[in-house]
Amino acid sequence: MKWHLALTGIVAGVVACSAFGPSRTPPPAAPPARYSVGQEHETLPSADAVAQRLMLGARPVPQWWQAYGSAQLDQLVEEGLRASPSLKAAQSSLRAAREGLRSQIGDSMLPRLDAVFSPERERSLGLPILPQQPTFQYSAFVAQVQASYTFDFFGAAFLANRALAGQIRQQVWQLEATRRALATNIVVASINVASLQEQLEAMQRLVDLGEERARQLDARYQAGSATRDEALTAEQDAANAAAALPALRAQLAAMRHGQAVLLGRTPDHAPAPLPLDSLKIPATVPVAVPSELLHQRPDILAAEAAVQSAADAAGAATASLFPSLSLTASYGRGAFDWTQIATPAGVVWGVGGSLTQPLFHGGALRARKRQYEAQYDTAVAQYQQTVLSAFRNVADTLASLEEDANTVIQTQRAEVAAHAEEGNTDSRYKLGATSYYITLTASQQYLNAHMQLIRARAARLTDSAALFDSMGEPPVGREAQSAAR
Repeated sequence: MKWHLALTGIVAGVVACSAFGPSRTPPPAAPPARYSVGQEHETLPSADAVAQRLMLGARPVPQWWQAYGSAQLDQLVEEGLRASPSLKAAQSSLRAAREGLRSQIGDSMLPRLDAVFSPERERSLGLPILPQQPTFQYSAFVAQVQASYTFDFFGAAFLANRALAGQIRQQVWQLEATRRALATNIVVASINVASLQEQLEAMQRLVDLGEERARQLDARYQAGSATRDEALTAEQDAANAAAALPALRAQLAAMRHGQAVLLGRTPDHAPAPLPLDSLKIPATVPVAVPSELLHQRPDILAAEAAVQSAADAAGAATASLFPSLSLTASYGRGAFDWTQIATPAGVVWGVGGSLTQPLFHGGALRARKRQYEAQYDTAVAQYQQTVLSAFRNVADTLASLEEDANTVIQTQRAEVAAHAEEGNTDSRYKLGATSYYITLTASQQYLNAHMQLIRARAARLTDSAALFDSMGEPPVGREAQSAAR
């Protein structure tokens, strides 16, 4: 009989899952034929002797940062994934949510069994048929086991539990997104620190040249071979270059402090900047087709889990409008004298049932049903927006990466020309064909071109990291596998 009742509850729950609530499957998203509005090339322009190749349809690389060919960068990312307090907090929050689900399932789906011992001493009114005994005193000793169970015939508890499980799946994918974002932020911070360090060194040389050029023109002005306007202009240029130096130093310090915090360190223990030349441009980057991207990005999977959770919550709210049956039972021993509790006369037991059909709750139950249905519509719209944002993210990154290569080509071209002009001017100065301050001007132009090239190379490195990140494969798959289960 017990097995029949349990089977009836299971079947009723399964039927309720399909009878109540909206569809758990998000509306199908029509993936675009291609990401970008412009033409997408499989091979990007060659810059710095590297023509990046986009491997369409390839699986994402879990530990993609290793493509930069820097053991130091690998160590920094692994340290951050291991020691970041924000990641630990997200993991602890996920464990708490899982235990909350186990607690809710235990309360709502399984029978309750309690052992109760209740000794009492009371003074009560006597029976009116007993003369001259308005009150009397007595003791009671009861020890029993109590059991109760509520049959989930319409699946209200089952759907509520599955809604909470969907929220946990959403949290799992959000943890994966946090983990991926942390790895990407560490890589980007390391690239930016390396770039700013080289820019700072170039800017310091530029400031030194500007100061020397200003002194040279001032000396020429004093000697009468230069105008006062030329001397003042050189002085102003030197001051402007020197004024940019403090801001660049502060930017580098702030970037290093942020990098240290990402690694779980205090700002004063920031790692030494990596040489920018030690970071190689990844030669190949996997690019998933749009239809596969829907099943790879944690933000999309989290939004899908939110839709499923909202559908189950709406179904649970609908099922709560229908009857529920609760059974209770108890068995034990009791007596008015504890010495008689073990006698045959001390056996106590009880069974009971309660069938409840909500009739009038002031419209609260139906309002809650409409509330969860509206939340489901919100989750569906947010899922659609997440999908569109993901496609845009990939499209923007692909466009930026292609233009980054073009920018490197042109800035490198300008740097080569400026470096050649610097060499040419220096040779002419050694031959006595030009003035020294002209060589200083050529050196300044070269350093400006060199700083532009540094920025262009850093942008190409960071946008490569952004494309790896936009593909959606998490660095570590343990949580993703758990979410699938």
